[in-house]
Amino acid sequence: MKLFATELTGKTVMTEDGQILGVLSDFMVETKTGKIQSILVDPAETVERRLFKTDPEGRLILSFRSMKAVRDVIVTQLAD
Repeated sequence: MKLFATELTGKTVMTEDGQILGVLSDFMVETKTGKIQSILVDPAETVERRLFKTDPEGRLILSFRSMKAVRDVIVTQLAD
């Protein structure tokens, strides 16, 4: 399935077990290859930001490879 980044921005991001992490805000792209490296998520109020790597704006930085499904929400797998 191919989607434009604008179609994904604003979608809810959640874990496989249903914990809502927040809303997809942006992507980090490797400039040499053009490949998406990470997704940036505006965290939900219930998320412990200190448990995640964040950018200077406080958005969660999640590996793009951790994305498992994209439908009405984006499902991601957290590292153990």
